[in-house]
Amino acid sequence: MSGGAADPVSWLVIEHGWTVVGSDGVDVGRVAEVIGDSGKDIFNGLSVSPGLLKANRYVPSERVAEITPGTVSLDLSAGDFERLEDYGEAPPSEEILPP
Repeated sequence: MSGGAADPVSWLVIEHGWTVVGSDGVDVGRVAEVIGDSGKDIFNGLSVSPGLLKANRYVPSERVAEITPGTVSLDLSAGDFERLEDYGEAPPSEEILPP
């Protein structure tokens, strides 16, 4: 693949601190936690930190458009991201992967 675009990667390699970008190209925050079960390869979503003094937002996996090294792109605009629910505790059936 040429043109400087990075190849997509698996959700399993997402790391704490990766940039999260809205569909409009706006930087909406950083990955705080990856929520899923790596043993069963089930990706539930992400907890995204939009910045200091702001509550983390929960981004369901179906809103993740593309994952490239260092960046998670969403199919939501920055405005839509702002309307997502605050991230609380994961339901008991979910396993939190350490950052």
